[in-house]
Amino acid sequence: MDCYQEIYERSLRDPEGFWGEAAQALEWHKPWEQVLDRTAKPVPRWFVGGEFNTCHNALDRHVAAGRGDQDALIWDSPVSGSKRRYTYTQLRDEVARFAGVLRGLGVEKGDRVLIYMPMVPEAAIAMLASARLGAIHSVVFGGFAARELATRIEDAEPKVIVSASCGIEPNRIVEYKPLLDEAIASVSHKPEHCVILQRPQQPASMIDGRDIDWAQAMATAEPADCVPVAATDPLYILYTSGTTGQPKGVVRDNGGHAVAMLWSMHNIYDVRAGDVFWAASDVGWVVGHSYIVYAPLLAGCTTVMYEGKPVGTPDPGAFWRVISEYGVKVLFTAPTAFRAIKKEDPEGEYLAQYDLSCMHTLFLAGERCDPDTLGWAQEKLGKPVIDHWWQTETGWAIAANPLGIEVLPVKPGSPSVPMPGYDVRILDEQGEELPAGEMGNIVIRLPLPPSCLPTLWRNDQRFIESYLARYPGCYLTGDAGYRDEDGYLWIMSRTDDVINVAGHRLSTGAMEEVLASHPDVAECAVIGVADALKGQLPLGLVVLKAGAQKAGEALCTELVALVRERIGPVAAFKQVAVVARLPKTRSGKILRGTMAKIADGVEWRMPATIDDPAILDEITEALRSLGYAGSSE
Repeated sequence: MDCYQEIYERSLRDPEGFWGEAAQALEWHKPWEQVLDRTAKPVPRWFVGGEFNTCHNALDRHVAAGRGDQDALIWDSPVSGSKRRYTYTQLRDEVARFAGVLRGLGVEKGDRVLIYMPMVPEAAIAMLASARLGAIHSVVFGGFAARELATRIEDAEPKVIVSASCGIEPNRIVEYKPLLDEAIASVSHKPEHCVILQRPQQPASMIDGRDIDWAQAMATAEPADCVPVAATDPLYILYTSGTTGQPKGVVRDNGGHAVAMLWSMHNIYDVRAGDVFWAASDVGWVVGHSYIVYAPLLAGCTTVMYEGKPVGTPDPGAFWRVISEYGVKVLFTAPTAFRAIKKEDPEGEYLAQYDLSCMHTLFLAGERCDPDTLGWAQEKLGKPVIDHWWQTETGWAIAANPLGIEVLPVKPGSPSVPMPGYDVRILDEQGEELPAGEMGNIVIRLPLPPSCLPTLWRNDQRFIESYLARYPGCYLTGDAGYRDEDGYLWIMSRTDDVINVAGHRLSTGAMEEVLASHPDVAECAVIGVADALKGQLPLGLVVLKAGAQKAGEALCTELVALVRERIGPVAAFKQVAVVARLPKTRSGKILRGTMAKIADGVEWRMPATIDDPAILDEITEALRSLGYAGSSE
């Protein structure tokens, strides 16, 4: 068997041969004329001339191959007390019937279907049904504010919107329908119909002529067959989180996406048909698109869809219960989830209640994983813990440890090495390549591998300006980091999170790594605040573990000393505040930029993706105690 280095080098030397072979594992309605069209604009395109249907490859192909009785999707919802299983045959039939509902509402190839739903099976069914018809789906995170939903409706111009009456949080019901109605009322583009899933926890009122009940429509629908589309046609649009004004719609194509998804399941996650795979994310995020819905089903796996939290539904043992109950082989989640578990159960006592012998590996992604969290998970689980790095724009890992090819040594703090197809370079401000160990801007030389965005929805110029213009011939990731002597990548922070202290470019991620190593710290964030003398100074915010031994001024003094010892006096790290919690997006990313604006007293906008707006009041008070504060617009 080839080793990682041989496979990686071949993927860069002969991308057409490499990905052409990978694509043979799927069923094509019509073979491609070119594996890679290097002349396409704004970037090269994959499998040009080929015709393909993603839904056929995710469902019908497996039923025809004899996997119809295997579980395709397991839904587990502790917040509603519900569980449901779908075999491949059952899921295909439900998807075909809902595709019939959409077709009956006039949805055809190329039309957009906007999906605004909680973590229920019907969300995945709606996605797959859109793909079955060759329509383009755009999933908007359930419970998004009406204004943010409206911008996405205006941009995507959906013919039909699929929604639910409500979402369920541990302590409250979130009514979706009033938000949907408000959003539609405010936009010039009006969908022709809305299909509403009525949940018993909070049924919604319906608008005659526009709104259609999911259950009633399904009862009379005729199943629809798969519609072949060009491999380069869009499968979906996914708007990047935190957008304001004109949203940024990442486009994903059909052919290249499916090829990369299937390749990644076998070669990165080391799973095969019949294995149980659980991505503990949300269908509203890219992880949910790639690894709850598409990749596991393309690979013939059983995918778990979980409507709950890592803690509080009902306790910090929630994840262990799901793994044990369904025989999960691989769990993929965000470091934030494990920090939450570690905070509530630092000794891992809940783990002892469950048999996790079925579990092989934990994969972490979504934001930088500090070595302390990785080490805690490794120690408590006794399983390999793999950090990997990717983006909404790429749809799969840029860097990872390819367990299905070769198990490489783990370096805590690094997502390991670039994956096939990703020619990763570290450049300085002038575009010169930097030597090993020096931090710079991380770019990927074109062509990007399959699944990566070919453009932004109806906005090639913004795509070029955002990603291609800075370094011609390269895609700008927006992340800063370095490559070490062994070729491992170290993603230290978003470019925006690199702070300049008296002319020294310093990574907030490196300082967070030090703070997180303290035994009493559950999670932390470091932001850069304006300073008249040095330009910027780092400021730390820490959340303590349950039962922390130290607190207050003594702890802060200790943390400052720790950073100065490990990073050096150059960091000018002098201030830390202990807070009850950190503000995050619903996908778990810490809102460092917003906190920095609050600290600097500049105008800031409430982030659309924030999990709980009240947290920012707490953060403002903490910053005031240190002599910083501002006000929102």
